[in-house]
Amino acid sequence: MSKPATSQWDFGELFPPADTRKVLSVGELTADIKRLLESKVGTIWVSGEITNLRAQSSGHRYFTLKDAAAQLSCVLFRGTPTAQRELLADGQKVLLQGDVTVYEARGQYQLIVRAVELQGLGALQAAFEKLKQKLAAEGLFAAGRKRPLPRCVQRIGLVTSPTGAAIRDVLHVIQRRNPALEIILAPTRVQGDGAAAEIAGAIKLLNEWGAGGGAGVPDLILVTRGGGSLEDLWAFNEEIVARAIFESAIPVVSAVGHEIDFTIADFVADVRAATPSAAAEIITEGMFACREFVLEAPLRLRQLARRMLDRKMEGAAAGAARLGRLHPRRRLDESYQRLDDLQAGLLRTLKHAARTREVVLENLAGRFLRAQPSHRLPPRREALRQLEKRLHALGPEQVLARGYSITTDGATGKVLRDAADVAPGQKLQTRLAKGRVLSRAEPAA
Repeated sequence: MSKPATSQWDFGELFPPADTRKVLSVGELTADIKRLLESKVGTIWVSGEITNLRAQSSGHRYFTLKDAAAQLSCVLFRGTPTAQRELLADGQKVLLQGDVTVYEARGQYQLIVRAVELQGLGALQAAFEKLKQKLAAEGLFAAGRKRPLPRCVQRIGLVTSPTGAAIRDVLHVIQRRNPALEIILAPTRVQGDGAAAEIAGAIKLLNEWGAGGGAGVPDLILVTRGGGSLEDLWAFNEEIVARAIFESAIPVVSAVGHEIDFTIADFVADVRAATPSAAAEIITEGMFACREFVLEAPLRLRQLARRMLDRKMEGAAAGAARLGRLHPRRRLDESYQRLDDLQAGLLRTLKHAARTREVVLENLAGRFLRAQPSHRLPPRREALRQLEKRLHALGPEQVLARGYSITTDGATGKVLRDAADVAPGQKLQTRLAKGRVLSRAEPAA
């Protein structure tokens, strides 16, 4: 019940003690849950399948771990040391160790991963990559140490199962391409427990046989088996097999599985073949090529003999042509011909010079004829006559004859052209076509 008011400004106790509540913010509630999870659950191991893997540019990896019933958000920070970081992938089954906590910004609980262990095929793949990196660092895969195979192989050591498909494929190809090839079989198991030790022991046995220096030393060793799963091929991924191949004094060819299968043995071997059949073809290639060469030798010899004969005949013809060009008679004939050419050229030059002189003389003669007075006077006389006619036509007599007259000052003889120049009483003289008239000027009315 509220406290009674004692004045108009006393409203009493608005929130009695019985009605007060503790109100948390979202951040405070989330922090409490985080502390509770970290203290009650803490570090755990959990298994599941990875999904929604996301690798950030910062180096952190975010993913979801799920099973048939639930899912869990996980984060693997860049600074967390784990050897399996690069092998994480969607669908990968893993066993994780980490700390359960809450990502407060989203109010989401998650696992901060501290350790990763791959399960199933992922574990085998991780072991494969780890051994591959180790052996590569030691130089077992170096290209510089790999040896070329003999060209003509006469004898091989075969390390494989005597009942598998691989030996049948190898024998089939060898029978077809080089039936004379000798095979020393070192039978082994090619999968299961103890198979790797048997394969390594067979390789060492063939090397010891070769070290004895006796007859039947193999030219190379073929380690092979047919295709299968990663588990089936695992014997060829064991370190003991890799080191046996590396230490072999005899070149080793590895042909394990199919084209897409790669094993540690393939990387260490001197030559890797995609399949057992391909390995048999590589081994017999030199002898097969030699056999083909021998079969084709008669035809090639005939072709070579024909080519050589043709070259000799061409050389003889060329020599005869050179001798013909160098014969003294031919050189003398060429000298005669050059002399005739020079003589003909000289005559042409002389005729051309004489003709040029004749033309010059003819031009001079024509110019002399045109320059004679007898040739030049008639045109000049005619020109004078024409000028005379023009002067006569333009003379004052002809103007006067047409009815005109010329008036001049009677005293000075100056021709008068303007009446304003005439003074009253001035003596004038007018010339007519026939005769002259004297007069005196009178003022105009």
